[in-house]
Amino acid sequence: MEDVAKVVLAIEEHEVAEEVMHFLDRTGRVRVVATAADDRQLAEAVRQLEPDGVVASPSLLRGSAAGRAGAVLAVDTRESIGGLRTAVGAGARGFFVWPSERDGLASASARLRAAIVDRTTGGRVVAVHAARGGAGATFVSSHLAASLARRRSETVLLDLDMPFGGVGSAVGLPGDIEVRALPDLTSVARDVGPADLVRGLWRHERGFAVAPASRDDTAAPATQSEDVVAVLDGLAAASGFVVADVGRGCGPALQAILDVAHVVVLVLTLDVASFRATRWAVESMRLDERCVFVVNRARRADVSPADVERVFGRPPAAVIPFDRGVAMAQDRGRLLPPRGRVHRAIERLTDRVAEER
Repeated sequence: MEDVAKVVLAIEEHEVAEEVMHFLDRTGRVRVVATAADDRQLAEAVRQLEPDGVVASPSLLRGSAAGRAGAVLAVDTRESIGGLRTAVGAGARGFFVWPSERDGLASASARLRAAIVDRTTGGRVVAVHAARGGAGATFVSSHLAASLARRRSETVLLDLDMPFGGVGSAVGLPGDIEVRALPDLTSVARDVGPADLVRGLWRHERGFAVAPASRDDTAAPATQSEDVVAVLDGLAAASGFVVADVGRGCGPALQAILDVAHVVVLVLTLDVASFRATRWAVESMRLDERCVFVVNRARRADVSPADVERVFGRPPAAVIPFDRGVAMAQDRGRLLPPRGRVHRAIERLTDRVAEER
């Protein structure tokens, strides 16, 4: 039974709990080692049995008991905003509707057996997130990767802005060559070593490797968060830095990615809507001292960079000024040259990210 994931099942509805338990046991990849009907029973089961994870109703994830387990998966008979929010707040790696998504629940539960990774060693994962679309997460992540590579740090730029990844076009990835993309990496992340995971990635002229979200301009396919985390761990083990462009997603999948990031760069613009969205992201996704704020496309406005410290309690790590040449460069798949005010702002951000290491 060494390769079987051990889970504690915590579902309030007895009939549903019976169905889920028998289904998971029949897969041969998951073993339900205990069941719980309330917070107290869940806490005791996790303490005594030290399972690989917990499969639970969102209503039983409001306490701290499930957080002591290796991982959490949420399951409910219907999808609701309240249930999703509770699952995100508990750090759930996935949310599954029973019984329509039972196959996905079985696959995710089986993956809980994956070995625990020591993230205090190896390279650093830097997640670049924009809570509001158009803030410039891809611009910041691509130029940050170039800046880190210029300091002779082995750097990988990974596009996790699913399903609409834009890193490939932003850095001028050729369309006439076959490149290894995120789906290729997730399919082998647990079967090959870190060096093999990095080998074969397309390399930009500025020195950093690139893993796009998909092989072409089509929308990237859906990917399990556990697979993405395995890719991040593998790339970090073989690199100095992994810069992950996570776009403006939300939900358990993004939460799982942010949980393994050593630094989370939050990109915002000087407008009220961007500040509101960023504040919601900070509060809902449990972002702590790992947060680094970056103001992008700054120019004269009613909202100023000083308001970042007033609203979020810390000044921005960098203020990137508005530059008319950015749009033209991105349309042509080029990075800005390493000079000028924008470059100096990116260098300040790079200093901060390097300090976190």
